[in-house]
Amino acid sequence: MSNHPARPPVSVCLASYNGAHYIEAQIHSVLDQLSQQDELIVSDDSSQDQTLALVQQLGDPRIRILQSTIQKGIIQNFENALSHAKHGYIFLCDQDDIWLPGKVDACVRLLQTAVLVVTDCTVVDAHLQPLHASFFTLRGSRAGILTNLWKNSYLGCCMAFRKSILQRALPLPAKLPMHDMWLGLVAQTCGPVIFLPEPLCLYRRHSQANSDAAGKSRATPFQQIGFRIRLLVALVLRLSLKQ
Repeated sequence: MSNHPARPPVSVCLASYNGAHYIEAQIHSVLDQLSQQDELIVSDDSSQDQTLALVQQLGDPRIRILQSTIQKGIIQNFENALSHAKHGYIFLCDQDDIWLPGKVDACVRLLQTAVLVVTDCTVVDAHLQPLHASFFTLRGSRAGILTNLWKNSYLGCCMAFRKSILQRALPLPAKLPMHDMWLGLVAQTCGPVIFLPEPLCLYRRHSQANSDAAGKSRATPFQQIGFRIRLLVALVLRLSLKQ
């Protein structure tokens, strides 16, 4: 459990789906950093394996389970978790990674002046063997709306932000390529964004992963252009509506 209970409370939003193979290890790595006032929201997208049973067996009062009977997909699953977050600082969490010690406290400190923080991470394989020491170096990660429209650096499992940005970010627009890219771009219209060059997560890549930001995009060039146009239009429309 976190050694800094005096810090502001946080909500960790984890979207799960058929994650029984890895989710216990991930949840333990998260709970080790949370105080009694924090919450871990597990929004499950109608898993067909033992995911929910494993989470329930942990019996930790900080865990809130949101169970869907209809599969919605990863983006809407994260949106469901975000809409239920109670606290002023929110972390996104994948079901198959490992958080490294100090992640929560480091991000909360930076969120005193920033609206969103992205930490670096180490890219690992299914057995946690390193593939790339730094995602930032691999991806050329840095802030900037046009920069991230061209080549996205907003990796959800490494992101923490103030709940206030959800006033502008939610509801998530239809047909987003990914929720984290949208949240990062919206945050840049709300205030300072910090990229912390410290690996505070093991970003696990395996055959069942929902996405692979560390690898080559599976979309065609035409699809990638379409994604970016839709994102830019959605961002402009959202800003005009939320003024």
